[in-house]
Amino acid sequence: MATLVKTKDRVLSRLKSLTRIQRFNHTLKPPISPEMGSDSFAHQDLILVMFMLQLTVSKWKKVDAGAFGVSRAMISLPSWIVLKILRKEGYQAYLVGGCVRDLLLKKVPKDFDVITTAKLKQIWKQFHRCEIVGRRFPICRVHVRGSIVEVSSFETVAKHAEGKEKALLSQMPRGCDEKDFILWRNSMHRDFTINSLFFDPFLNKIYDYANGITDLRTLKLRTLIPAYLSFTEDCARILRGLRIAARLGLSFCRDAETAIRSLSSSIERLDKSRIMMELNYMLSYGAAEPSILLLRRYNLLEILLPFHAEYLDKQTSKIPADNSMMLMKLLFNLDKMVSCDHPADYTLWVGLLAFHQTLVSFPQDAFVVWVFASVLYHGQWNQGVKFAREHANEQVKFVPEFSGFSEIKSDEELAEKVTQLASSVQDCVNGLTATESGYVFVSKKIEKNVRQVFDVLLEGVENYKSEKDSVEIYYDLLGKGDLEETRFVLGKIILETISGGLAARMKVVGKEEKENLLLDVCKEDLVKNEIVVKKSRKRGLAPSVSELKLKTAKRQDRSRFDKDLTINKQEVVWEEEREQIGEENQIAVERCQLAAEEIKMTEENILEKKDCHSLSQVGSNKKIHKQKKVEPVPKEEGQQIGEENKTVETCQLLAEEEENILEKKDCNSLSRERSNNKIDKQKKAGGKNISRIPLSSFFKNK
Repeated sequence: MATLVKTKDRVLSRLKSLTRIQRFNHTLKPPISPEMGSDSFAHQDLILVMFMLQLTVSKWKKVDAGAFGVSRAMISLPSWIVLKILRKEGYQAYLVGGCVRDLLLKKVPKDFDVITTAKLKQIWKQFHRCEIVGRRFPICRVHVRGSIVEVSSFETVAKHAEGKEKALLSQMPRGCDEKDFILWRNSMHRDFTINSLFFDPFLNKIYDYANGITDLRTLKLRTLIPAYLSFTEDCARILRGLRIAARLGLSFCRDAETAIRSLSSSIERLDKSRIMMELNYMLSYGAAEPSILLLRRYNLLEILLPFHAEYLDKQTSKIPADNSMMLMKLLFNLDKMVSCDHPADYTLWVGLLAFHQTLVSFPQDAFVVWVFASVLYHGQWNQGVKFAREHANEQVKFVPEFSGFSEIKSDEELAEKVTQLASSVQDCVNGLTATESGYVFVSKKIEKNVRQVFDVLLEGVENYKSEKDSVEIYYDLLGKGDLEETRFVLGKIILETISGGLAARMKVVGKEEKENLLLDVCKEDLVKNEIVVKKSRKRGLAPSVSELKLKTAKRQDRSRFDKDLTINKQEVVWEEEREQIGEENQIAVERCQLAAEEIKMTEENILEKKDCHSLSQVGSNKKIHKQKKVEPVPKEEGQQIGEENKTVETCQLLAEEEENILEKKDCNSLSRERSNNKIDKQKKAGGKNISRIPLSSFFKNK
């Protein structure tokens, strides 16, 4: 017993010493040379984690997903198909990372990442459309039903720790099977504790090896290993952490905040495409405003967007509230249009930032901005100008973006000023790729796509007419960077920003008139038994929720009235047909009754004749029997021959009457078959079951 206590004390003292050394290293924050790499830090951390493993295995959690409201039905269909196929082939498959985190927080996941015990080549063989991408950490991209599901392998992480695999296996604690150890080892290579959760939808279990569920409850963002070491290994985790915190409203732990401020300049070493990807996740998924604020707080905005960082610094010194600035209002309205399940393309937010930068550099007349945005939104020059002239009667002051407000009466002069503004925005887009501007993450391809958004406002703007004729946002097109959809949403965001709530108040004025008009149309349609739906293609600002509900209710009423009228007409037709068929059945029944009575009378006559014939036959037999004893008389022989001839004639008459009875029965059956066939045809033609009057009811009444 004493030996065990001494051993435990030695382990604890060793762990404390390693922790002091690690903290000392974090405090010193040693510079990383290119020759040094990150292997030494990873090795130190691995040793520390091995000792921690001996003491924290009891804290590993396997919880029922149903207790947190998570079920299999929340998984997207493409991801579920991938999971089932892998499981059917005998491999373990789990959901991992951000999707499990979002499901626990009742959020819509951006995507569903799958991890499996199968190797990458084995995954590739299971799916028809699958490719392996990535160099350092390769994954499989599986195409299923128009979606892409990213599938990674446990083997990928194992290869990066190939030399230490045997040591880790030898240190596996008691009570820990190989499955738990594989999951734990993979979770230790992830960025944050809330991203290290695994979900097994087949067992409906969530595996937590790093207290990720606890951090979710306290809304804390914590790295799995010490923050300075984690961000040094991969500086992209800084941007990823800011993105997660902005979207979910999380706060950083203290050591993570200190590490981000110290290592903020390290993001300049990232590839341009990686920076663009992280910024697109921040600004295109409904968290643009809080993302910009967090980037500014941790000194990253001045690296990525120096112009707007300077703008915010100047504005905050004059205006106390961030939301009163035009940039923050633009980003706020952008967040209202997009979300995780309805994201936008980078073309939208890059064009929006370029537009704002143009206004700051070259302040514009407010009415020109109204027309600029209205034409993009309505998709027509004449309609856009008309809308701007009718609604731009209240001045919303943004400084320094607006130089004033003066309604320009000449359309030619107005078109010239709108063209000049569009040209200035395009020049600003050209400067996004310049190294001195700080927008070095914008590629030439992105620049070209954003420039095309404003091409329609250059030459011949008065003849511009968009093919879009709906006020709905088609998110599938917006996510693909469709130019028409991007122009529409961009104009909508700008109009919502500069309207100052004017559009919402104007929508309420005509609400009662629209209700009365819709009611009158419904009444006329009911009287005339015709429904004519007139759709106006004029586009205004976003309709209110009450208007949408009203239109939906009226549309449902119209369809219901149409259906009722059609059913009433059909029922009248079917009632007439039913009465006609009933009359025909009545006639057939009466005929059948007459035929039945004739058959009955005929059968009684036949029985009587048969009885008479049998009596006569008995009498003739007696006479013959007597004649055998007495000598026959010639006269009696003649009478006997005459009676036999009468008997033959009687039999012939009976045979003819039986044939007549059979013919009547055949006629009766044919008439019934014809009436039944006619009823069947009426059923098929009307598409509805017609209740036929049973013949038995007529017999009972009789």
